[in-house]
Amino acid sequence: MKPTEAVASTVLNAASLVSGRLAGKGAFTLFHMPLVRSGLRSSERELFEKAHVDRVDAGGGKHAVTYRWGDGSRPVLLVHGWQSRASRLSDFVPELLDRGHSVVTFDAPGHGEANGRSTTILEYRDIVTALHDRYGTFECLIAHSMGVLGSFYGLKHGVKAQKIVTISGVCDFDYLVEEFSAELKVRDRLKARLHDEIRVNLFPDLPLDEVPFSLTDMTGIVRAPLLVIHDEDDTRIRVTQGRRIAEAFGDQARLVVTSGLGHRRILGDAEVVRTVLDFVAHDPSPAGKTDPHAVVMD
Repeated sequence: MKPTEAVASTVLNAASLVSGRLAGKGAFTLFHMPLVRSGLRSSERELFEKAHVDRVDAGGGKHAVTYRWGDGSRPVLLVHGWQSRASRLSDFVPELLDRGHSVVTFDAPGHGEANGRSTTILEYRDIVTALHDRYGTFECLIAHSMGVLGSFYGLKHGVKAQKIVTISGVCDFDYLVEEFSAELKVRDRLKARLHDEIRVNLFPDLPLDEVPFSLTDMTGIVRAPLLVIHDEDDTRIRVTQGRRIAEAFGDQARLVVTSGLGHRRILGDAEVVRTVLDFVAHDPSPAGKTDPHAVVMD
């Protein structure tokens, strides 16, 4: 545990003994606050200097910074994960442009060049929805990590995509809560308060049996073919989350399990990029012909 996380853990658990409600609100705030803001790499700079840059209002004085290459036709949306930024998906952009697509992406609040110190799944939903309203149905939606969860929450609220790629994706919102609680050594009493805050503030309209939100509840809504890519050595979002996505969507999904790439390097792996681009370019073969438990890329 990092020093800042150790302090937060001590303060929150101590506060829960005095005022459980106050501590729950504090945990909820910290849960949505990335502790690291990634910077633009020199290798990403030239591409992003060529992008058309704009903003999307995220409410509460916050905004996302959006980037677009191309004229907006045949749009492909790229969605980054937690403590990341749009530029981390740079390796997908040039070939998508060469194949006639426009590419759209964004820095969520608290990330990259956007303002604010925090973001929520609701803001991801609203940003993805605003970009859908602006550019229409996405020919493909490619999302990484927590961006998968936020993108699917947008799909739940009317966003359309013809194909979907999840990379190192989160299937269950509760997985994030458990990881957060374990990392900060949050006691059960405080974790219960955090769950209450999540239900009231994020998912008040969902049926109780669908709180917290999970992609497994989306199988009747999302009909697009899915390519699910996850690394078996991912220590941030375990491969079991990718397997849950693929199993939930059955014949709609093809699961590709990589090895040795972890959570972030997977985005720059040449074979992963090629696999995604081939999926975008061609009609996917029936997933039933692929062993969904096989490690197919080394």
